[in-house]
Amino acid sequence: MNYVIGVDLGTSAVKTVLVDPKGKVAFEHSEAYPLSRPQTNWSEQNPEDWVKGTIVSLKRLMEVSGVEPSQVDGISFSGQMHGLVLVDGEGKALRPAILWNDTRTTAQCRKIEKTLGGKLIEIARNRALEGFTLPKILWVQENEPEVLSQAELFLLPKDYVRYRLTGDYAMDYSDAAGTLLLDVGSKQWSSEIAEAFNLPLSICPRLVESFEQTGTLLPEIAEASGLLPSTKVFAGGADNACGALGAGILGEGRTMCSIGTSGVVLSYESNKDLNLEGKVHFFNHSEKDAFYIMGVTLAAGHSLTWFKETFAAEKSFDELLHGVNDIPAGSSGLLFTPYISGERTPHPDANIRGSFIGMDSGHTLSHFTRAVLEGITFSLRESIEIVRESGKEITEVVAIGGGAKNEAWLQMQADIFGASIIKLESEQGPAMGAAMLAAYGAGWFESLGACAEAFIRPAETYTPNAEQAALYDGIFALYQDVYSQTRELNEKLALYRK
Repeated sequence: MNYVIGVDLGTSAVKTVLVDPKGKVAFEHSEAYPLSRPQTNWSEQNPEDWVKGTIVSLKRLMEVSGVEPSQVDGISFSGQMHGLVLVDGEGKALRPAILWNDTRTTAQCRKIEKTLGGKLIEIARNRALEGFTLPKILWVQENEPEVLSQAELFLLPKDYVRYRLTGDYAMDYSDAAGTLLLDVGSKQWSSEIAEAFNLPLSICPRLVESFEQTGTLLPEIAEASGLLPSTKVFAGGADNACGALGAGILGEGRTMCSIGTSGVVLSYESNKDLNLEGKVHFFNHSEKDAFYIMGVTLAAGHSLTWFKETFAAEKSFDELLHGVNDIPAGSSGLLFTPYISGERTPHPDANIRGSFIGMDSGHTLSHFTRAVLEGITFSLRESIEIVRESGKEITEVVAIGGGAKNEAWLQMQADIFGASIIKLESEQGPAMGAAMLAAYGAGWFESLGACAEAFIRPAETYTPNAEQAALYDGIFALYQDVYSQTRELNEKLALYRK
C-alpha cells in the first residue's frame, strides 16, 4: 500500500500524519517546540526549531510505521499563517520569526490604512491587522532597517520549512492571501501596495497552487528523515485553508468551525468579486480559483487552557468539563468574553481584554467553565452572523479541533449557532488537508472534491434544541453589548499593563 504524509506546522508543535488511499491515518507523530515572548505583545519562534522538529517527526513517523520509504508518494504542508521569516541570499533566517499572534504592529497597521485608504480592501480584501505579515515587515523596516536591507525574500513558516527540505522557494496563494501584499482577486503580488511602502517586489517569492509540486527532498534531509531523495514535495496551504480541505469545505454553503488555540468560522466562496468591506477575512482557498470567508476569535481554545491552568491546574480537561452538562444554559447569569489576547472578528482591537460578568457567590467552578465555553462559542457566532448577512444560509457546520472533542460543547455549538453540528469520523484538521493536497498532487484523485469524498466521513450530528437556542439568542444579544461597554475601560487599563 502507498501513503502520503501531511505535515501541520502549528504554533506549539509540528504534527505529521501518514495517510492511506482511503483517508485513514495509519500513524501520526508530534514534536513540540518553544514559543518566545521577549517583550509585552511580542510572539516569536526560532525557524530552526520548526525544521528540526519536522525532520525528527518525519523520522519517528517512518520508524514507528515500518513503512518503506518507496511507499510514500508525496508530502505536503499546512502551516500557521502570517508569520514573518526574512532570509538572506543564502537562505539563512535573519532574525526570529514574528508570529501571527504578535501584536506589536498597531502603529504600522494605522500607517497602512492611512497610506492606502480604500485601496487596501479593494486589492488585499482584508483590513490591516496586527497579525498579518505586511505590518511585521514595516515594523522591521522601521526598527531593524539593517535586517531588512539584508533580506532577499520573506517567507511564511511552512514555506521556510519546505525550502529547507527541498531548496526551493515558493508560496501558495492561500498563505499569500494573509500577507496583505497579494492582489487576492487576480492572484498576483500587488506592485501598488509594495511600492507604497518602498518595498521591492523581488522580496516576494514565486506564487504556486497548493497542490503544485515544489521539488523533492534534499539528499541530506532524506537521509535524516528516513525518506527517499525522490520523494515528491507539494506546496501546501495555510492552516485554515487546509483545515477547510480536511473538513470537506469544497462547495457553496459548506461551513466549518475550528476551535484550536484560536477559533475560526470559515465558509466556501466562489465569487472572487465579493467584497465584505473587511468585516471578515477573504482569502484564496487551496482549491484552484476558489476562496473562503473567515472570522477569527484570537483566544478560543486558548481561553479554556488559560482558565484551566489558572484556576484548575490540578485537573485534566476531561475532569474540568465533567460537570458542565449539569449547569443550565447561560451559566446561571454568568457571562464570559474571550478577549484575553485582544480580538479580531468582529472587533479588530489589540487593547480589548476579557471579562467575567455577573459573578455571584453561588457560582462554582463548573459555572465558570461552562461560561468560558459559551463565551468562546458566542464569539464564533458573531462571525457566523456576518457570513449569514452576506446572503449565505448556514444550516450545517462541520466542527473540527478541540471544540469537536466534547459532546456538551458540540451540543452547545448547535444551540448557539442555530445550526446542525457535524462531527467527523476521523478529525485531523489541517494535517488531513495537507495529506489531501499531497494525494491530489501525486495523482491519486482527479480532483480535491473526489479526494474529500474518499477521505472524509461524518460520524455524528448534533441538532439545535429549540428551547435552548431561543434562550441563547437572548444571551447572545447581551454578549454583543459587552465589547462597547468595556472598550473604554480597557483602553485606560492598557496603560497599567506590564
